[in-house]
Amino acid sequence: MKSKLLYTLGAMAVAGLTLCSCADDFLDQSNSHQLSQTTFFDSDEAVQKAVWPLYSYVWYDFNDKFYYGMGDGRANNITAQYSNYIYPYTNFTETPLSQGLTEAWGALYSVVAQSNNTINNISNYSSDNVSDEAKVEAVAEARFMRGTAYWYIASLWGCGIIYENTADLVNNYVVKANPRTDVMEYAIRDLEYAAAHLPASQKGAGRVTKYSAYGMLSRMYLSMAGITTEGQYNGSNIQTNFNSGQRNPYYLDLAKKAAEKVIKESGKSLLNNYADLFGASTIDNNDEALFQLQFMPGSGVGGAGQSMTRFLAWSTMVADQNAWGGATYCSYDLFEEFSNYDDKTLGEKVDDKVRRHNSVASYGESYPELSTDPSDPYVYGVTESAGNQGANVKKYVIGTKKVNGFSEPNNSGINTYMLRLAEVYLNYVDAAMGSDDQTTDPAALKYFNAVRKRAHMPAKDVVTYEDLRHEFRMEFAFEGLYWYQLIRRAYSHQQEVVNYLNNQNRNASYYEASTHSYKLSDSYTAPGPDVDLATAADLVLPIADADQTKNPNLKPDANGNIATVPYEFGEREVDEQNLFK
Repeated sequence: MKSKLLYTLGAMAVAGLTLCSCADDFLDQSNSHQLSQTTFFDSDEAVQKAVWPLYSYVWYDFNDKFYYGMGDGRANNITAQYSNYIYPYTNFTETPLSQGLTEAWGALYSVVAQSNNTINNISNYSSDNVSDEAKVEAVAEARFMRGTAYWYIASLWGCGIIYENTADLVNNYVVKANPRTDVMEYAIRDLEYAAAHLPASQKGAGRVTKYSAYGMLSRMYLSMAGITTEGQYNGSNIQTNFNSGQRNPYYLDLAKKAAEKVIKESGKSLLNNYADLFGASTIDNNDEALFQLQFMPGSGVGGAGQSMTRFLAWSTMVADQNAWGGATYCSYDLFEEFSNYDDKTLGEKVDDKVRRHNSVASYGESYPELSTDPSDPYVYGVTESAGNQGANVKKYVIGTKKVNGFSEPNNSGINTYMLRLAEVYLNYVDAAMGSDDQTTDPAALKYFNAVRKRAHMPAKDVVTYEDLRHEFRMEFAFEGLYWYQLIRRAYSHQQEVVNYLNNQNRNASYYEASTHSYKLSDSYTAPGPDVDLATAADLVLPIADADQTKNPNLKPDANGNIATVPYEFGEREVDEQNLFK
């Protein structure tokens, strides 16, 4: 394992000063330790420690189920007929009462609250012993995290509550939400500040840099390009025709420039082998990672460990003790796209063998890395009874402690990808495509084909939007991103995306042991109602009934719309054009 951020008792102590608890309300504060804000922030090291919980603890609930449940479940990469954190969202049958909505909303606002508190504590309580450089960089890290959380909020719910001081809202959380464009703009301003003030190189393993911020900006600018019309957002140039097929050239240009900054200046590079992206000894803080959540095995600190593996691993032969992913499968739709994709550009059926092998465990696939004896590898469906296995998720499943030497029960300790260089490559392609449905831009082809080359897939001399969609799905399956790619497309091609969702095979799949084949069930779907047809309304999530009850301003009207109020922005802190000199 590569070195991680030091997650010390000191860091957790300051976390006790600042972390919010989402058990009752996302704005509630819970101070469980006796440290004093007025005395803790007395050195550069202390300020650095105050930021460390932002890399794991506050993202725990997001990472626990929400990461893949929404990013992959909603997009029909995952099917899980017994998981109420997945199947209602896959089937478009969720309601404001569905499990997981409160947790998802609360998880992201936990990040917002912790980031706010960290920013305010550093600003208000740092002693004269703390350097200006340390304060600015720590605030930039916190704003990176806050902006990322707000991007998720805007993308998923189409609105959000922007606030900067948790204490102001603790006793009055009945406030109106802000519209999606404002939440996205707020996220962008946070990330622009981070890009301007973070260091160019890491000052600790796993810490974000200005290139992490530029990479995240390439994602956010692409979103903003779809929800605005011409020029820089000014509060009024808001897109209202989501079937226009047009995207804002101003933000497309910024997305291309942000991606180019990362590609040409960061020093990051694609790993040579796709398998190494999720290898036990190669996943953490590797050369391709731009932002990872930082987890530690066997930490004993709640929220400091990576719990996702236990929800994906299919047996105790591939994960210690609690392995609850036996009925969590790759969807039939995704499995078919991996194995039997009709590539119109190439004019042939293709099997994406490298990425399929490393993403989906399917019958007969050999995984030496899951065995204590590489000469006697674990073979999926053979080493264990094939009757109990279908096509399970392989990513983030790294084997037991006997195999890798560090995993703990309920806690694999490996990091979670939030942003890697391959996405930035494809973001450049997306930006270069603009409002067209294809591109022959030389740089775009270079970056697109670099991602494909690593997967041993043939190069292309033209990239269509369908090529980009397919490539993104293959490259990032089970990395919690595909739904957001579809949402981004829906800002300008809403009906196209709705049609795509309805043409996916969303019925539950099953494994037929007698033929060693993966099949789609025509008669059995997830418990409860069958799969509903998707509509434009399904492109945003409902706000949980519990959160609507706490804050009636979040209740939708008869047409399903939530009343919002504009956010009052001040002057821009960072000139967007100056970011790309």
